[in-house]
Amino acid sequence: MSRPRIGIVTASTRPNRIGHHVAAWVTGLAPEDVELVPVDLRELALPLLDEPDMPSEGHYAHEHTRRWAALVQSLDAVVLVMPEYNRGYNAALKNAIDYLYAEWDGLPVACVGYGWAGAQYARSALRQTLERIKMVVVEGAALHFEQTLDLDGTVHADDDATQDVQRMFAALSAAVAARP
Repeated sequence: MSRPRIGIVTASTRPNRIGHHVAAWVTGLAPEDVELVPVDLRELALPLLDEPDMPSEGHYAHEHTRRWAALVQSLDAVVLVMPEYNRGYNAALKNAIDYLYAEWDGLPVACVGYGWAGAQYARSALRQTLERIKMVVVEGAALHFEQTLDLDGTVHADDDATQDVQRMFAALSAAVAARP
């Protein structure tokens, strides 16, 4: 089997975001036997869902949707690096998820959340969505402001957070290997 292709999705699109710093930290902990594909939702620049048909029908009218679908289809697994905003996950991530449907089915996914409470509320809410679209959810990791993450995006991960990311990559690889 070839090396699994794992997308590292930076979900925040804010002008002064720090998610790309967290994504870089996650990337630095990846094992050598995986191929990482950076995905930045800010660069993807999907408009608010504008497809005329339901995503479950798989008929995409717009080129931006077809590009997004092809990118997701090229991946074996996804890591969502996501902030918590007001106890929820961000709108750009929800929008990107809602553009597609069949492409998510069976795709292994993990979340690396960051925020004041390690994005616990956002990760919980997101998990419900990911399970609804039939993704295979594995445990991810969390960074907490003023503990393992500074407000400027500097990561000071402790051993627990580092080990969580390492276990996450192992679980994603196992989930990829178990796919039919």
